[in-house]
Amino acid sequence: MDSLSIWRRFDYVLFAATAALVVFGILMIDSATQDAIDDDIISRVPDQIRFALIGFAVAISVAAIDYRLLGGISPWLYGVMVAMLILVRYFGVEGAGGATRWLNVGIRIQPSEIGKIIMIITLSQYVAARYLDLGRLTTVFGTMLHMAIPAALIFDQPDLGTTIVFLVIWAVIVWSAGLRIKHIMLFLSAGLVILIIVFPLLPTYQQARVETFLAPDTESGAYYNIEQALISIGSGGLLGKGYYVGSQNTGRFLRVRHTDFIFSVIAHEFGMLGGVALLAMFALVLSRILRGAREASDPLGSMICYGVAAMIFFQTTVSVGMNLNLMPVTGLTLPFVSSGGTSLLFTMVGIGLVQSVIARRRRLNA
Repeated sequence: MDSLSIWRRFDYVLFAATAALVVFGILMIDSATQDAIDDDIISRVPDQIRFALIGFAVAISVAAIDYRLLGGISPWLYGVMVAMLILVRYFGVEGAGGATRWLNVGIRIQPSEIGKIIMIITLSQYVAARYLDLGRLTTVFGTMLHMAIPAALIFDQPDLGTTIVFLVIWAVIVWSAGLRIKHIMLFLSAGLVILIIVFPLLPTYQQARVETFLAPDTESGAYYNIEQALISIGSGGLLGKGYYVGSQNTGRFLRVRHTDFIFSVIAHEFGMLGGVALLAMFALVLSRILRGAREASDPLGSMICYGVAAMIFFQTTVSVGMNLNLMPVTGLTLPFVSSGGTSLLFTMVGIGLVQSVIARRRRLNA
């Protein structure tokens, strides 16, 4: 396929919607970090801008690459992912809350964020190569093992939120490939048993997040962030307090407002209409990705699109849900919007993969 055909088929609506979310995210991070005195917080906006520019360049570059070539080197990609996660185990940099999730290679990178995209590519290739055998339980177990090795390494960091993202990516990809209902019920039952066994092994702060969600203790420190998030969202009303002037934000009542609770800042400053508009933009992004999945030229392309959509949808749902106290606090970023260079960069790689699939789709209809 010539380069002209690729760019003629490029989804400019998806690209524009993604760009709008990224720019809006930078503006909200700027508001959330105003008057900061900590060097790490002060650097968040320039860092986000730098990663955004790199992300757009990388997304366009990935779109120009035939995604089937990436599928062909999936064993190497899988090996790199596992190797990076093992390096985190022994040479990782400790961050907030005592979690060890980063590697310092001149800049700090988070291999689990890179791993999400690699998992989408490699699991999609694994399933596509066994597309007609997915009815066999041994094949399904193979897909689970493919996912479970890196997921276990991420869980050990500890990072429960990203571990669940890996599970969701696995579930959506095998579901889109035609996983049988009886297998779904089997694995749901097994997942419930594993959850009951694993919960006591979680770090104390993660157990506290779940317990605070299930049985809120308004006097506990763990409930403070949730309470302030609800106050921020509620006080925003219909139209909000205004950009850069929300008292919950400027008064620093709302903690980690540039990452975990950035949706609360948005609802506080732009009100319910601003929050709904943001969700509508995410819905547009997801609808374009799902359109790409439907029109993909092969199962590999379709499953890559479904995997990227699953990642964005789940993280958005959890991030917004925990701000509304509808879900436990997990620390997952709001895609494109929350502060986090590696997360933004590799979410843009995911968009580039989708664009690669779209550029090589079956038909050219608008």
